[in-house]
Amino acid sequence: MTVYFIGAGPGDPELLTLKAARLIAACPVCLYAGSLVPEEVVAIAPEGARVLDTAPMTLDDTHGEILAAHAAGQDVARVHSGDPSLYGAIAEQIRRLKADGIDYQIIPGVPAY
Repeated sequence: MTVYFIGAGPGDPELLTLKAARLIAACPVCLYAGSLVPEEVVAIAPEGARVLDTAPMTLDDTHGEILAAHAAGQDVARVHSGDPSLYGAIAEQIRRLKADGIDYQIIPGVPAY
């Protein structure tokens, strides 16, 4: 089980990297920052996937979803805007993943600049 922090670039579903699109289309759990990432970006999630807008959720709620996916052996697409390697909010999430022994990868997005 792996959590993939995926950069959605500037928010245009046609500007995802090939790797980002492949992972979103394959992960049975997709958590996306709906205040910044349009729903169309995650519309390629597999049929029956658990797709949640994390904008109204707390960090504890989001991490709870990841823990449930981990228990079920399901990969998670954690979709952020822009390039997550430049976005500071993933640090607090990564600290929790490390504490729980959950693997993660950072998948860069197409930069807006």
